[in-house]
Amino acid sequence: MTLKNIIYSSVFSLLASVTYAQNAGITRADKQYESYAYYDAIATYEKIAERGYKDEKMFQKLGNAYYFNAQLEKAAKWYEALFDLNNEQEAEYYYRYSQSLKSIEDYKKADKMLELFNKKSGNDQRGKLFNNNRDYLAVIKANSGRFTIEDAGINSNYSDYGAAIYDGKLIFASARDTGGVSKKIFRWTNQTFTNLYSSDLNDDGTLSSPERLANTVNSKFHESTPIFTKDGKTMYFTRNNYLDGKLGKDEQRVVLLKLYKSTLIDGKWSNIVALPFNSDNYSVAHPTLSIDEKTLYFASDMPGTFGQSDLYKVAINADGSYATPENLGGKINTEGRETFPFVSSDNQLYFATDGRPGLGGLDVYVTSLKNQNFDDIQNVGSPINSESDDFSFFINNETRKGFFTSNRSGGVGYDDIYKFIEDRPLLCEQSLKGLITDVETNEILDQAKVTLFDEKFGLIEETFSNIDGMYSFNVLCNKKYYVRADKKEYQVAESTIMIPNESGASNLPLALSKRVKQVGVGSDLAKTLEIPIIYFDLDKSFIRKDAAFELEKVLIVMQENPTMKIDIRSHTDSRQTVSYNEALSDRRAKATKAWLIKKGISSNRLTAKGYGESQLVNKCADGVQCSEVEHQANRRSEFIIVSME
Repeated sequence: MTLKNIIYSSVFSLLASVTYAQNAGITRADKQYESYAYYDAIATYEKIAERGYKDEKMFQKLGNAYYFNAQLEKAAKWYEALFDLNNEQEAEYYYRYSQSLKSIEDYKKADKMLELFNKKSGNDQRGKLFNNNRDYLAVIKANSGRFTIEDAGINSNYSDYGAAIYDGKLIFASARDTGGVSKKIFRWTNQTFTNLYSSDLNDDGTLSSPERLANTVNSKFHESTPIFTKDGKTMYFTRNNYLDGKLGKDEQRVVLLKLYKSTLIDGKWSNIVALPFNSDNYSVAHPTLSIDEKTLYFASDMPGTFGQSDLYKVAINADGSYATPENLGGKINTEGRETFPFVSSDNQLYFATDGRPGLGGLDVYVTSLKNQNFDDIQNVGSPINSESDDFSFFINNETRKGFFTSNRSGGVGYDDIYKFIEDRPLLCEQSLKGLITDVETNEILDQAKVTLFDEKFGLIEETFSNIDGMYSFNVLCNKKYYVRADKKEYQVAESTIMIPNESGASNLPLALSKRVKQVGVGSDLAKTLEIPIIYFDLDKSFIRKDAAFELEKVLIVMQENPTMKIDIRSHTDSRQTVSYNEALSDRRAKATKAWLIKKGISSNRLTAKGYGESQLVNKCADGVQCSEVEHQANRRSEFIIVSME
């Protein structure tokens, strides 16, 4: 064999050996990754990457392993390598890369990735929220600077998170090893499993050295996020699927999370039971209680979840049983993670999510639970939120002091607990109230129906004036509302109001006039009762929202006069052909009739007919030049009383 062949053979053998070792390493790392041993997978993948090996799937998994471990800065490095190798990725990678870029405060590039994510994902709520809130950083900046924060003083070199106050103590979860039952290593993070710890909360705000809770609560697996009833006798908490020495696993043999309940008996936490809506096949975690303790809120990825985890609520029945859990819906939940809910004593829901435009990772948000419509969800701003994961927010509304958890740089360990003081509130709260009176006598009118509509004439709420003639609604700041009052033998009164963007109470009195005009057979309700003409859009036969707002007045009169029958007559302008207009007006008349029937008026009290352009109210016939306003006057409905018996 020649020297050249020997050298070639040696090099080939070496390359084959390196390739074999490389492939074996990737196979091993893939198995570690698939079994959620992310810490081990990272170590193996990075050794291979250091040798110059580039692979799209490997970079995806390296980025993911760091991302799922909340090490977003390191995830950004590998997602960058991924996109350098191939910038056409599945939509989710654009989102993860964006979140990771925020960890290094590259918001410009992060927003660019979100734009691409929104295009690729199609109907993803996270993309829509970004697209509709391009100035999110300015909004967050306006909400910032309201807290003074500092290290809580009880953090270890490991993960410390969550906070609940019980009997003058801070109860939290920690992965520190203090020689108790928890010795097992959680390969996801390469730390020991978390247990619950207790630390005395001193008068000066300092915390005593933490002590592990009793082994009746703590196991050799994860425990975290407790919540206590006000009487101190019941605790709900999160634990891996482990009870009475039995470990439960899902179909992939993964141990998930469940919620448990424990009762205080003779000073000891005992009688630990799993809640009935747990499952071996999905996680349920991080409980919090409503103010009246009749509702339990929690996070889960159970069937019906919008994303990776959603917020849910479940009613606690009087006998201690539980109703069926309900998803809080699409106004709260996204395709990302919604988790760590907390209900404050002023009925605000705080939660963490990475599904909304934020500073990076999980951010803390707040919304009101008073109406549970979740129309005003606010990022609490920095310094609570950072470019990293921020979560597990807890506040005492009397002292405005509290705790939250973050894995931001500069901390002691993996996750750290911080304490804070809130210097000023975020949410603007307003009430709308007013007095209902007789316009001529100033007599107070009780039992007048008062209806609240939004700026698009959508019905929000109905109430009645009390014995003092007063009505009241909870409303949102910086919003426009329509308010209507009606009472039998009085004409409907209505007005609009713009609620200021500051907390307080707004006042809108309404004075009603007695109905002096008598209605009878042949009367047109629209004219007799000064009800504005019901208009339709050009070539359309659906009831517009503003038209529905006016139709309510016809409805009220028919409700007050249960024997009244009316003939609905619909008219068009002269544009289009005669036959087209006759058909269109007939559809409009029938649409108006159907609307009233839907609102409870019997069909035998209504007739409806279209007259097309045969009864114009002005000169705008065929071939006559008219303005849009003049043409619109002909697109109308009349309500002719045909019987009062």
